[in-house]
Amino acid sequence: MFGWLRQGRKAAAIPDQLWATVLQRYPFLAARSQAERARLRELSGEFLATKQFHGAHGFEITDEVAVSIAAQAVLPVLHLGLSWYDDFVGIVVHRGDVLARREVTDADGVVHEYAEALSGEAMAGGPVMLSWHDVAAAGDTATQGYNVVIHEFVHKIDMRSGAPDGCPALPSLQAREHWLEVMTTQYEAFREKAIIAERFGGDAPWLDRYGATSIDEFFAVACEAYFVNRERFALDFGVLVPLFDGFFSGG
Repeated sequence: MFGWLRQGRKAAAIPDQLWATVLQRYPFLAARSQAERARLRELSGEFLATKQFHGAHGFEITDEVAVSIAAQAVLPVLHLGLSWYDDFVGIVVHRGDVLARREVTDADGVVHEYAEALSGEAMAGGPVMLSWHDVAAAGDTATQGYNVVIHEFVHKIDMRSGAPDGCPALPSLQAREHWLEVMTTQYEAFREKAIIAERFGGDAPWLDRYGATSIDEFFAVACEAYFVNRERFALDFGVLVPLFDGFFSGG
């Protein structure tokens, strides 16, 4: 695996056939401009040279698996640079969802244990976990604005400024206040719509309802849709498009 990579910070070009296979699998990558595709390919190679992939429970990390993940992970930092991902090395890939044991303490102090099915998880200062089942299906699930790789790597971007709060590290307090004002307004409106749909039979929101659980999850869920189905995302969240454009363009 990765026999075409050389040691060091820089990486050799991803082989033509391998790159073509990945672009065919994920049309939202192929739809990028020629210049963006070239930059995406270059950064994906650098990403692969600096990260370590681990297949859980015997899952095989093939070149296609690794490049598929790398290309999607790089998309949010295409104009920002890979330094946004320099606080971790490991990427753990499972064949399918992972059952994680959770504990929650209620208002009476009683501890409740439960199992949560995860398709991905990003740990502060630690590795990213992904389900290959969801990664592989990303070309099809783009119509719903769903992408587990982008979701988890946006969490990594969010964590660069500390605990995830739906706001990446920005150059000024004024920029941060503006960002949070816009995001909070959009999050609260989305959360209300999701609650009405769930409890009272209202129209279900197009965006993944998981975004209604917290503002940091809303940020990650919104970014999934922004990157893989921008046109549809803009219909419901037109206010967020220029906000995201301004940040992710690196301007």
